[in-house]
Amino acid sequence: MSDLPKFVRINEEGPREGFQIEPGPIPTGRKLALIDALSETGLAQIQIVSFVDPRRVPGMADADEVVLRFRAKPGVRYTALWLNARGFERALAAGRLAVAGTLSLTASEPFLQKNQGRDFAANLAAQHEMIRLYQRHGIAVERGSIMAAFGCNFAGDIPIARVLELVRTMVDLARQYDLPLRTVSLADTMAWATPLSIKRVVGAVRERFPELRVALHLHDTRGMGIANAYAGLEMGVDSFDGTIAGLGGCPFAAHRGAAGNVCTEDLAFMLAEMGIATGLDLDALIEAATLAEDIVGHPLPGQVKQGGSLEKYRARRA
Repeated sequence: MSDLPKFVRINEEGPREGFQIEPGPIPTGRKLALIDALSETGLAQIQIVSFVDPRRVPGMADADEVVLRFRAKPGVRYTALWLNARGFERALAAGRLAVAGTLSLTASEPFLQKNQGRDFAANLAAQHEMIRLYQRHGIAVERGSIMAAFGCNFAGDIPIARVLELVRTMVDLARQYDLPLRTVSLADTMAWATPLSIKRVVGAVRERFPELRVALHLHDTRGMGIANAYAGLEMGVDSFDGTIAGLGGCPFAAHRGAAGNVCTEDLAFMLAEMGIATGLDLDALIEAATLAEDIVGHPLPGQVKQGGSLEKYRARRA
């Protein structure tokens, strides 16, 4: 077990992960309002859209317009998700995004088929193609991601050995192209993780690949998001993806009920109470979370937006 980190980075994905799964159309102007509000919270990185086929993900049909119109704040990295060369080219052409290459593998072949229409072999071949594309454009590739790393609604439990095999594949792939792979993100795409499995998988990756930094992308479908984040902290993880108010989820994961990510403001609250710095303004996050709930028009699972921070109560006792 590592010492707890002194600083944790939360990468916000609500505008992308959240709006992709909402059943009704969200007006572009309201998406922009949320992005602009998030820009004032101290977040260093906000993923605002995904460049994907709007026939499969209708909520991203206005991705190009969103990127054109959002109000960029100096010092904030605005990013996008893509799954193929066409998506990457759209992100690059936008001219307003921080574009970095990522290697992406998936531990579950049934989920990979549903999410990207590929099998393992085709997905690995696609990574070769994407690396060559990144290199032609001078785009750095320092990060890899493994989806469904903790379990899958279609394939069941994912053995730790399978995760380690994929990390090895990723490291070898990066070495083949002389890439300085520094970080691997383990994604609990379908919310199978528990604190015990977080510690087991992160520990195994750390032991086998001590040179890699581990990041976590956690979902909260079964209410384990914050507990899993805490387990990650105990293992020394200092980078997490989150979504404001707990927005979001994968539209191809066959979830029932809430399927959002670990909630940004809830995680920020816990870290603040633990004395771990984030650089985030909790009150501004709560305001953004309240706005997110108003935009989607239904309750969102985040808790701190309801209870608020503890500082006002402490101030009364001062």
